[in-house]
Amino acid sequence: MKFRKKSIYELEKCYSIAPLRYKDKNHILVAAEKVNECVLFDTKGNKVDTIWTEPGGVMTMVQVPDSDGVFLATHKFYSPNDSKEAKIVIAENKDGAWQVRTLVDLPHVHRFDIIERNGINYLIACTLKSNHNFKDDWSSKGKVYATVLPKNLDDFNDDNQLKLEVIKDNMLKNHGYYRLEEDGINKAIISCDEGIFKFTPPEEGGKQWNIEQILDTPASDAVLVDMDKDGEKELIVISPFHGNIITIYKKENGKFKEVLKYKDANFAHSIFGGELCEEPVAIIGHREGDRNIILFRYDEKENEYKYEFIDSNCGSANIYKFTEDGEEFLLSTNREINEVALYKIEL
Repeated sequence: MKFRKKSIYELEKCYSIAPLRYKDKNHILVAAEKVNECVLFDTKGNKVDTIWTEPGGVMTMVQVPDSDGVFLATHKFYSPNDSKEAKIVIAENKDGAWQVRTLVDLPHVHRFDIIERNGINYLIACTLKSNHNFKDDWSSKGKVYATVLPKNLDDFNDDNQLKLEVIKDNMLKNHGYYRLEEDGINKAIISCDEGIFKFTPPEEGGKQWNIEQILDTPASDAVLVDMDKDGEKELIVISPFHGNIITIYKKENGKFKEVLKYKDANFAHSIFGGELCEEPVAIIGHREGDRNIILFRYDEKENEYKYEFIDSNCGSANIYKFTEDGEEFLLSTNREINEVALYKIEL
């Protein structure tokens, strides 16, 4: 596999990435961690529009299902030490101008998603912590919130906010989130110091979520991918919080056993799990040291898990994979060098 890189934009502390279907075309959103822009690109990497210029602090963006370019985003999460004013906002284009308003104030909200089951859209939101009083204060553990997302969001604003319910608490350094489709159901993989948990939405609104712990190792992020194609997904984990260790676990006799450990990924952060050119892989980028983007795969001929480098000296914060016109691409926010980069994947 070859990766042909193209730097498409310079954005200081670029961070969050999300797909956006807008005006019947596929687009990609990129936003900054600090006070800076949210930019809309087409799938060729051309800038289309600026959604906002501030306040930034964008950890997550997700399109509202069945909408024309309406999306939710976090605002004002600038760091673990500066996220008390974090919130989830709604952004939409009305009469040619992008408008942003509050959906819900949620201090320290880091990751969130909209996942659907049986025609019901659920908003699930994860707070990194629950309070903050001094630098590196981790005394108040994070939580996971959820609610049914109303079909009409027009009336939500600062004065009329969406109400959320805590579905799990006591989650120290509640950092990692990844959406998983399993048995035809969208689920959430959430990682924290207490371990890795799988959240399954209820079959109908008002019922309880199913929460299953799948590993008790402190983790920053995790994905599940069937790398060796045996029908059982391997678990790929970054540990501990913003840590340097990448571990691949394979399930044996119902328990995950370590099959590969990579220890030189200082401040590992960006993560992708899925298929590239029909091969199941995991990709992880780290933000300190050599700042590599690393591809992990299973070599069927040699019967072992391997890794190779896609790029170095970039410091990827997040990675998104997409397909357009039969061609596959990765988009990476290379935060440490303020670079939004597009990688064309070729065999």
